[in-house]
Amino acid sequence: MSNISKAIKKVDSEEKMSGKAKYINDISYDDMLFAMTLRASESKGEIVNIEYPKIPKGYTIVDHNDIQGKNFVKIIFEDMPIFAEKEIKYYGEPILLVVGENRAIIQDIINNIHVTYKVKTPTYKLRDSVIHYEFEKGNAKEIFNKAKKKIQFDYSTGYQEHVYIEPQGLIGLYEVDKISIIGSMQCPYYIKNAVMQALDCDEKGVRVKQTTTGGAFGGKEEFPSLIACQIAIAVNKIKKPIKLIYNREEDMEFTTKRHPSNINLVAAIGENNEIQAIKAYVALDSGAYIGLSGVVLQRAMIASSGVYTVDNIEVTGDVFETNTVPNGAFRGFGAPQMMFAIEMFIHHIANELKIDPLVLRNKYLAKQNDITSTGGKFRDIIIMDEMINKVMNMSDYKRKLSEYSKEGNFNGIGMSWFLHGCGFTGSGEQKHIKALVKLRKEKNNHVTILVASVDMGQGIQTTMKKIVADILQLPIENIIYNNPDTDLVPDSGPTVASRTIMIVGGLVAQAAKLLKEQWVEGKEITVEKRYKQPKHIKWDEEKLRGDAYPAYSWGVNVVEVKVNPATYQVQLTGVYEVYDVGKAIDERIVLGQAEGGILQGISYGSLEVMKNVNGRIQQKNITDYIIPTSCDSVNIKTVFMDNPYLLGPYGAKGAGELTLIGGAPAVALAIENAINRRVTKIPVTPEYIMELIDYGKN
Repeated sequence: MSNISKAIKKVDSEEKMSGKAKYINDISYDDMLFAMTLRASESKGEIVNIEYPKIPKGYTIVDHNDIQGKNFVKIIFEDMPIFAEKEIKYYGEPILLVVGENRAIIQDIINNIHVTYKVKTPTYKLRDSVIHYEFEKGNAKEIFNKAKKKIQFDYSTGYQEHVYIEPQGLIGLYEVDKISIIGSMQCPYYIKNAVMQALDCDEKGVRVKQTTTGGAFGGKEEFPSLIACQIAIAVNKIKKPIKLIYNREEDMEFTTKRHPSNINLVAAIGENNEIQAIKAYVALDSGAYIGLSGVVLQRAMIASSGVYTVDNIEVTGDVFETNTVPNGAFRGFGAPQMMFAIEMFIHHIANELKIDPLVLRNKYLAKQNDITSTGGKFRDIIIMDEMINKVMNMSDYKRKLSEYSKEGNFNGIGMSWFLHGCGFTGSGEQKHIKALVKLRKEKNNHVTILVASVDMGQGIQTTMKKIVADILQLPIENIIYNNPDTDLVPDSGPTVASRTIMIVGGLVAQAAKLLKEQWVEGKEITVEKRYKQPKHIKWDEEKLRGDAYPAYSWGVNVVEVKVNPATYQVQLTGVYEVYDVGKAIDERIVLGQAEGGILQGISYGSLEVMKNVNGRIQQKNITDYIIPTSCDSVNIKTVFMDNPYLLGPYGAKGAGELTLIGGAPAVALAIENAINRRVTKIPVTPEYIMELIDYGKN
């Protein structure tokens, strides 16, 4: 291939477009049974008694008594039970499974199970901190103690639902001395390790295979480990294949969401209107269990200065438990919440100081070798100046901003600047993941890629094959990349954190070069590569100090809107985006990530309303929870600017998460421009716009 960025036909496009692809609900086995979940009907309390109806022959109750190992889902903390034993911490918490051959009969059994609770008073407000982090750069405390002028605003963000096309679903199989789990997932080895702990068995006792997966966005990172443990326990008891598939309403009501946040930002302003220091505090609602919330909090805190260099920063954050559905991984992993807040804050500071926001933003825009929020360094070239100029010319930003700013215009334009750290935070790759990849040259000179990374629609079956084919100078048809199977592939880490191409793809590229050196026609050869952290990366996990990421991707978004002055509805009229993802391995695939990502971000900022009332999710189907359709979109104009990263394959960096992050602040700033009112929370709904126009201040 002369140009790795040149798009080729997606290797799985024909299979999916023809309908031949088999998703988990397309798969069945002889004697297969079905499982459904009995869930708690209280938000907090204790189970006093469970009364069962007469259970028909062939139907089985599976609960905590059937667990051979620990009754906790292996994530980070051992706090989320596989099945509730006594304590209930949120409405809908799983108590047991009913398993049998007929779903209607299963549902009838569930309807006739009576659970008696000792009800306790639930907590829905952010009161009980379970994780606290803090770090400081420079002398922020001292500066704030002496500051004569401070500017402070509070920002808040709500839930966001993943709305992947395919709901959660797995099948468990009983094999000789082994339980196999197949299904829709992002992280086969997360599931394997969780099931091993639940069954109290070694690695030979569990096999995990990914099936074709219809979207995830983080929603199939840690959550499938819960249902995999439940299914594995059921299979271990009944010794037959069992399928557990959520319907849409169950999926939306009881699976993890993006964490709601409250963020307080304060700036210390000097005599010459310079930003001397920033103080940031972020509070995340974890729901009933911690899960991945601590890592999400770290990501949010690290993003506290956005793309700006401020010499003095004080950052604190807390995770709060509430008696609500647990929250978890979601594309961007804490950065969308903080990036919305810091982008709005910089604009609001400029407005308070009566300075052109562009002037203020440019003054503090990060440059190469600047010190990051955690005391690391931006070592690579930063091309944000060129990116900003490009998107401003594409969108005619300055002219439109001036025109739209006139009172009563109700058109608006907003621009967001943002970055995203690529890979796991700090030393996560080196200390915890330790990714391993293998390439096997077959006797017929075909090459099999052996990695745990999953294609969930983002196209890595194509891009990984391109990397290997290009290095080995083979036809792409000669490269084999099957859905991961933990009995066959090593643990190359989860498909998360914008790491798949940069980290795993980088290792695959290294392995391909090694294989090329050892190539012998007609001979089977296996090579492997394990991740080694760059020597310059230094990270203190306790203090959150040092290089938080090996590299950063950058983006600039411009969004145009028109607000209806009668209904306050927002119509999208223009979207422009420019990204530095290092080098796009396949430009069409990355374009799909970009267009889908920014639309998901814009929707997060303006459409997607999800509320929890007395512990219960109110929007639990696609009728109630509004996501954009093609009618809500426009012709999105996208540009990728090459800025190769030395340690990425062909210079590639992260792309998947970056493209969502800028949408919310850009649309919020566009609405703010259109209505001439300060926006401090998302989603910016028609009801919120009406409140701002009627009661808000400029």
